[in-house]
Amino acid sequence: MKQFVFLILVCISASWLPGYAQGKIWSLEDCIKYAVDHNIQIKQQTLQTRMQKNALEQSKMNLLPTINGQASHDYSFGRALDQNTYTFYNQTVQSDYFYLGGRTTVFNGMQNLNTIQRNKYELLAGEQDLQKITDNVSLNVALAYLQILLNKELVTANENQLNITLQQIEKTRKLVDAGSAARGNLLQIEAQAAQEEVSLVTMRNQLEISYLNLTQLLELETPAGFEIVVPDIHVDQNSIVSGNIDEIFNLATQTRPEIKSSELKLAASEYDLKIAKGARSPSFSLSHTFGTRYSYIKDLPMQSFEDQLKNNKNFGLGISMNLPILNGWQVNRNISNSKLAVENSQYALEGTKKQLYKDIQQAYTDAVAALKKYSASQKAVSSSEESFRYTEQKFNVGMITPVDYNAAKTQLLNAQSEMAQAKYEFIFKIKVLDFYKGLPLNLNTITSN
Repeated sequence: MKQFVFLILVCISASWLPGYAQGKIWSLEDCIKYAVDHNIQIKQQTLQTRMQKNALEQSKMNLLPTINGQASHDYSFGRALDQNTYTFYNQTVQSDYFYLGGRTTVFNGMQNLNTIQRNKYELLAGEQDLQKITDNVSLNVALAYLQILLNKELVTANENQLNITLQQIEKTRKLVDAGSAARGNLLQIEAQAAQEEVSLVTMRNQLEISYLNLTQLLELETPAGFEIVVPDIHVDQNSIVSGNIDEIFNLATQTRPEIKSSELKLAASEYDLKIAKGARSPSFSLSHTFGTRYSYIKDLPMQSFEDQLKNNKNFGLGISMNLPILNGWQVNRNISNSKLAVENSQYALEGTKKQLYKDIQQAYTDAVAALKKYSASQKAVSSSEESFRYTEQKFNVGMITPVDYNAAKTQLLNAQSEMAQAKYEFIFKIKVLDFYKGLPLNLNTITSN
């Protein structure tokens, strides 16, 4: 009975949890966090960073002495030498050998220490690369999120226009029935309504596509039931794009992960050069050994296993020097290639800074242009609304044709659409600039003034 009740509870929970997930309303912060947690590129770079950490730990362990053991059991047939008595016997001799030894690098041109430093900088650079991928994912999610908000406004604008047209159809139909208006006017307005329905369907399709794009960035299986928070975003008419390109660039060079990564990779390449130069230096190492053995010959008096191991112990300690003289010019070639790698890393850092400056320059210019466009669009919408109200009044009393009426309504819709597009383009560019300044990515504030 208890198992049956438990099974029912599990089934109820399984059916309730998906509905709960679908019923969740996602904020921009929720979307960014979820995308970062589930993005495949971020997971791959995380694994890469962990491998770089392992490489760093291994380079530190390489400073320790190496110790290895060996054991063997041998048979000697025919004329064989007993290693204990140094006597030859024409019998089978069984021997056991035990060995423990290793080597310690005393000096090798600082290559081990420089390898540790190189791996450390490569690990730090990998962490910055991980942050760069995270930032790119966050920006892409923010852009997709704002695209949904834009399409929602465009759908609402199209719905409002269609509702106005449907209301006008009812008014015109009554006038036609009363004989106060020509039937052609009604037909023209109905044709306009049909076109607006097509436009509305198109905008709804674009909204569905924008939902799909965002859910794909979040690695969700389906956009079904997915909904986002619609924040109250207001752009002040007196807004300005704060700061200038150089100020934002100076802030970005201190915080942006792509700059830090390039700087760290340059440092790593410099240590690679030191490693290559270290190969010119003589290397010194210590060797240390310990060994013992046991021999057994059938039908001959022999010491016990323990006594032989004790009496046959031997120790060894040595020092060796390796002096590179001529190795096919390999050392010099490695040094030359390392110098080229340092120079290439310097160019990479310079190129990253230039690309960052171009990106900031483009985002700043786009933000200024979008703000100007938004301000002009506000005036256009205000004028178009007033013009449409006047045109609608004239149409209601039969002073203008449906063609003029539809033209005024289309002009209003276009003005509203352009204003919405300029608004969200401005918001995104401002958020990009805030991102370069090191500010968090959210829609709570629009820091443009």
